Amino acid sequence: MFPKAIDYHKPNRPSIPNGLGILYVLASVIYLFLLHRFSNNHTGSPELTLAVCILFGGFLGLIDDWMDLRWRYKAFLPIIASLPIAVLRQATPVMSTYFWGKIDFRVIHFFGIPGEYIFYFGVIPLIVTITTNAVNQLGGLNGLETVCPSIALFGLLVAASPEFQVMLYLPLIVYAILAYFNVRGKIFVGNTGSFAIGITLASFALVANIEQTLVISILPFVLNSSLILINALFFGKKANVSFDGEKLSSDHRRSLVTLVTYKKRLSERQVVAIIALMMTASTCAALLVEWFTL
Repeated sequence: MFPKAIDYHKPNRPSIPNGLGILYVLASVIYLFLLHRFSNNHTGSPELTLAVCILFGGFLGLIDDWMDLRWRYKAFLPIIASLPIAVLRQATPVMSTYFWGKIDFRVIHFFGIPGEYIFYFGVIPLIVTITTNAVNQLGGLNGLETVCPSIALFGLLVAASPEFQVMLYLPLIVYAILAYFNVRGKIFVGNTGSFAIGITLASFALVANIEQTLVISILPFVLNSSLILINALFFGKKANVSFDGEKLSSDHRRSLVTLVTYKKRLSERQVVAIIALMMTASTCAALLVEWFTL
């Protein structure tokens, strides 16, 4: 039923069903539409906003799975998925920051442009684009595209207020199930899944007004993207991990995976477990910051 992709880090390179992230998209969107249907507000709701964002994200990821777009093009695709938040105005234009406290964009003007416009059409697309691309770049091993985002998503659920938490119940369960089969090497979620979960993280954080928690939680993703971009832009070199039939290793440090496997021989699950522990640590730190700054 699903197209297959080669698992390059397994003996004999088996073909695995790919693109099962579409199941996450469909289940999440149906669930959120039902929440919207039975909510008190039927003109515009956070459930509807998150559903449309996930739908956009899944569709853009599906295009990438079909066409295998170059990074120079797909890096800007998440901007389209940020439109529902900006148009429906569900995010709160008051953000907590580390250095300047809370910034209220409603009282700011920049060269005559109202700060609220800057927030909805500048800050929101920036957060969605960076988060989605960072999540999408950390992949290649079974579990990285599923386990790590699930940890961050769980952290956002814990940090959010109760009226927003219900929005993540089913999406988190569905993605955790996909993560279980992905870690076992049975399925790939594809760009459809990684785009959709990345946009879920960014959109939910914006809607629930917990952007600060998001930033800290995804620090390992940001580190990975920074290493990749610095080496690609300034040195023209790409990250590449070697597989000898049993273990992974690397002779350079151009991504988070190659950093972990630098001059070491580790199994795929060991590498994923180490990076998942990093994600757990950053997510716990994000929750601590959130609770101590309330």
